Amino acid sequence: MIDTHCHIDFPEYDKDRDQVIKRAKNTLDAVVLSGTNYEANIGALKYAKEEKGFIYPSLGFHPVTSQNATIEERKSVQKHIIENKKNISAIGEVGMDYFFVKDKALRQKQKEIFLSFIEIANQEQIPLLMHVRDADKKALNIILDYEDIPYVIFHCYSGSLKTARRIMEHENYFMSFSTMVCYSKQHQDLASQIPIDHMLTETDSPYLAMTKEKRNEPSNVKLAVKKIAELQNIDIENVDKVTTNNAKKVFKIK
Repeated sequence: MIDTHCHIDFPEYDKDRDQVIKRAKNTLDAVVLSGTNYEANIGALKYAKEEKGFIYPSLGFHPVTSQNATIEERKSVQKHIIENKKNISAIGEVGMDYFFVKDKALRQKQKEIFLSFIEIANQEQIPLLMHVRDADKKALNIILDYEDIPYVIFHCYSGSLKTARRIMEHENYFMSFSTMVCYSKQHQDLASQIPIDHMLTETDSPYLAMTKEKRNEPSNVKLAVKKIAELQNIDIENVDKVTTNNAKKVFKIK
């Protein structure tokens, strides 16, 4: 099993990060640590170096953060990504968040910033890990114009089944399902109808825990795998094998 999206560099783990990583190692084949800004990207590379062969870094700039960044800050993140292109598994998380952001001007700024990261992923041929909450369809329409991105990942997919079917027309496009599938009817409905050939699994730790009072962690991805198996009435071993192989292919995990 692989957690393809987590943030174990966040302060929520400062007191017991070693134990969290240990539990993950006991359960999973690997985790993808997703950067959200310049400092987090540096941290992702650091932890990937310390846990080589288990933690794989993805460098990005979260849309809600990047919309308030200066041009210089954005360029610093992008320069850092290009400088480390041989050491990363993906660019992301980057994208558009229309759930939290309703202002039209800010949405347009998010789109422009997103396009600048897409250009890098396309030019450098690096997988693109997208945060496109309430903007799945718009993001899909944008990336269809870029044919040199090797893989596209819809992180924590929560779009429509209609959009999912369009995504599945492309063998190098994947939808990631988080631990939300354990308790969200919307995600359960999607996960029951989308073939596992187009699925990845994640936790988005420390977020999306079983209850709001708890902190999520990468080892809990096993709960998502189990629930997907239940929803599709197939063996958990099959879900594990297919989603793990998908992740290894997309993120170049050995």
